Amino acid sequence: MNLPRRCLFALSAALVLSVPGWAAADERPLTVLTWGGDFTRAQQVAYATPFTEATGYPVRLVDVDSPTALIKAQVASGNVTADLASVGQADADRLCAEGLAEPIDPAILAPGADGTPAAQDFLPGGLDDCFVATDVYSTVIGYDATRVGAHRPDKLADFFDLDAFPGRRGVLKEPRFTLEMALMGDGVPPDRVYAELSTPQGLDRAFARLDSIRDQIVWWEAGAQPVQLLADGEVAMTMAYNGRLFAARFDEGRPFAILWDGQVYEIEGWMIPRGAPDVSAALEFVAFSTAPRPLARAAEQLSYGPPRVSAQALVGRYKDGVTELAPHLPTAPENLRSALAVDAGFWTDHDAELTERFTTWLAGD
Repeated sequence: MNLPRRCLFALSAALVLSVPGWAAADERPLTVLTWGGDFTRAQQVAYATPFTEATGYPVRLVDVDSPTALIKAQVASGNVTADLASVGQADADRLCAEGLAEPIDPAILAPGADGTPAAQDFLPGGLDDCFVATDVYSTVIGYDATRVGAHRPDKLADFFDLDAFPGRRGVLKEPRFTLEMALMGDGVPPDRVYAELSTPQGLDRAFARLDSIRDQIVWWEAGAQPVQLLADGEVAMTMAYNGRLFAARFDEGRPFAILWDGQVYEIEGWMIPRGAPDVSAALEFVAFSTAPRPLARAAEQLSYGPPRVSAQALVGRYKDGVTELAPHLPTAPENLRSALAVDAGFWTDHDAELTERFTTWLAGD
């Protein structure tokens, strides 16, 4: 199922490809695991539909709560049905280290819009042995601007201040992102967070900060939940993914605002499960979708930053044709001032132990 190399080069240069009859009408679709909601819709518009139009190869996006967990289960059972999955950088690193992912040669990737080699065009962490980035998203604090009065939260510590900002808090039910925010909300500078989390004292400090709001926490696990919690008035503030909050505001007219202070951002992208049914076609899709123009098109559908320098310069207005996206991206300079990049290596090394500690804490022990 390989495209001829000359066609791949043409695709990289112009994102225009025509291979009549390349895929039969009844051919099995490329199966891609993804996260659902607006994220899936953006991938459909920016990647899947153009890929099918260009190649004739059908693409099926499958929404799951945890692509990583499903990949592990499929590989362990020897019944891999997914060709490709959207995962965070830390999960990709772990899957690769465990031998659960296929290698991806960066030589197949399109150069930058200005001809810069792909390896130099991607942001740090955007390429790894088994991983190619598609977006930069962040976990932020969201709130309903109509319910906080004239005094609005302006720093992450406000999320943990129940006196100044009473009400319940939506919190992600997993240690990653949550522990980082707890420490920053307790005054730890972003560049010291992982050093603190590496010590028993720092870990105790993070859980103590969570203890300070424990009886006001409403836990959430899926990306659509925190936005709904805000809409229903179930929480005053919540951790949430920036793209979900952006869509609620600009697509649904919700009066939601984002507190960017202390945002925790992660690079997300493609990995191919070991034993995928069609590795060759998956690689073609990776090369197509991570060229600069598709990445910019994806950012225009959803406010996740593109992971390539040349793609950022191509991002224009939101799909509404009116909203300039630059101020709403996690990668906007003003939004990065107090931001923390997820340390994928740290979570690869410490995920198991911190998950165990977090689970024990949840149980009240």
